[in-house]
Amino acid sequence: MKQFEIPEYYRSPIIGKLKNARKLSDPRKQDFTPTLVDFGPVSFLIPRHFGFCYGVENAIELSYKALDENPGKRIFLLSQMIHNPEVNRDLEDRGIRFIMDTEGNQFVDWDELQPDDIVMIPAFGTTVEIRAMLEAKGIEMQKYNTTCPFVEKVWKRSAKLGADEFTVIIHGKHQHEETRATFSHSYQGAPSVVVKDMAESELLADFIRGSRPLNEFETAFDGKYSPGFDPAIHLTKVGVVNQTTMLATETQAIADYFKRVMTEKYGEGVVRKHFADTRDTLCYATNDNQQATLGVLEEEADLAIVVGGYNSSNTSHIVELCEEKLKSYFIKSETEIQSPDLIHHFNYPEKILEHTNGWLPKKDHVRIVLTSGASCPDSVVDRVMQKVLSFFDEVTPVDEAVGMAIREN
Repeated sequence: MKQFEIPEYYRSPIIGKLKNARKLSDPRKQDFTPTLVDFGPVSFLIPRHFGFCYGVENAIELSYKALDENPGKRIFLLSQMIHNPEVNRDLEDRGIRFIMDTEGNQFVDWDELQPDDIVMIPAFGTTVEIRAMLEAKGIEMQKYNTTCPFVEKVWKRSAKLGADEFTVIIHGKHQHEETRATFSHSYQGAPSVVVKDMAESELLADFIRGSRPLNEFETAFDGKYSPGFDPAIHLTKVGVVNQTTMLATETQAIADYFKRVMTEKYGEGVVRKHFADTRDTLCYATNDNQQATLGVLEEEADLAIVVGGYNSSNTSHIVELCEEKLKSYFIKSETEIQSPDLIHHFNYPEKILEHTNGWLPKKDHVRIVLTSGASCPDSVVDRVMQKVLSFFDEVTPVDEAVGMAIREN
């Protein structure tokens, strides 16, 4: 796989060594067991996969390349490059301006942009409409287009579904910028509708079965379906694609569900005419990270720390998996760890910052699952580990503990 040039301060002397060792011992990525790093009074269980993925590293490389190649020019990002506050803050400090936030709220008016400005497309991609509008202004869009290739793969699969006269069901959060971009590309060639979860999938299935009046569709999926969508016509042939940061298992469960619904309605013999198999839209990195999280959760631990941006969808799903088994703390960096007795952490469903006292167990040996989202630099995970280590006496030196962990894997 391509090696990207990203700033050295995003790389990590601790996590980087552990990841490189696992790549050498498991090049085919078949072993999802974690690495145990034992420091004596505290140990960390490190999943096989986490942190920067291909799409994120590609986006970061192109962002800093744009800065290096265009001194004196105004450089804009359509929105956050990735959902990580440290990376975005560094880009802003170097002069890049964000045009919108994650929800699409405008910081820079479109009329302010000039043909010689550099406008970068973030890793999530952008809508067909925004791209056409910028190109009409004479702004060159392709050179610093950082759209993740796995997002583009979803767009291509949606186009193929449309060409085969299937309706596209998008599993995603309809306000998320990646889903907005995918929806925009999808409905150019296919009727499209967004479902957030299994509950919305079951609601949509009611219209497919005819158990819910079709005149309720517009209200039930307000803002989530393409122009001209007719449930009486467009729900007879469907295929499922996804926002690449959703839970892979949930996307597959939703696809399997719609296949069952179409089988029940039309019969096993002709189901392929009414349901398209689209499992190839699952992002490999999202899937690997989630499988690795499940692997680490098979081990005994006292708690989990998940590091990432608070608006990061993929990080929130890692937290969701961890919370099924362990007390879990979603933090953006080591600064949220105030002391052995107090931690600030994010409640993603409620979108609020919470404070927990007594978060670190007082026992002879503490076992902590430590992981991060796909947009979090390994250097931040290093700092979280070092912060936690500072609360313990007589810990094994880092190089010694890491070396032992590598030898034992």
